[in-house]
Amino acid sequence: MSIIWTARATRDLIDIHRYISRDKPKTATRWINRIRHRAKNAAENPLLGRMVSELQQTEIREVLLGDYRIVYQILNSNIQILTVFNGHRLFPAIT
Repeated sequence: MSIIWTARATRDLIDIHRYISRDKPKTATRWINRIRHRAKNAAENPLLGRMVSELQQTEIREVLLGDYRIVYQILNSNIQILTVFNGHRLFPAIT
């Protein structure tokens, strides 16, 4: 399966990088790379991610990396990354 990053998920990565790089620029880049790698793993086994409890839709799932939730939707032969956010925050509205 291939990965499609939504505009929102791309902005999320930029925001995460910006936030972490305030104190640790190299760490920020490593975190973004780790998030992308985790998304790639999800594309290889999309049903291994758990259903998002806030949505209860079988095609919308998530994988975790540290405190981050990587939310994706299974679409035919692709997964679409919908959002990436810190799990301590409220679940963002996704459209």
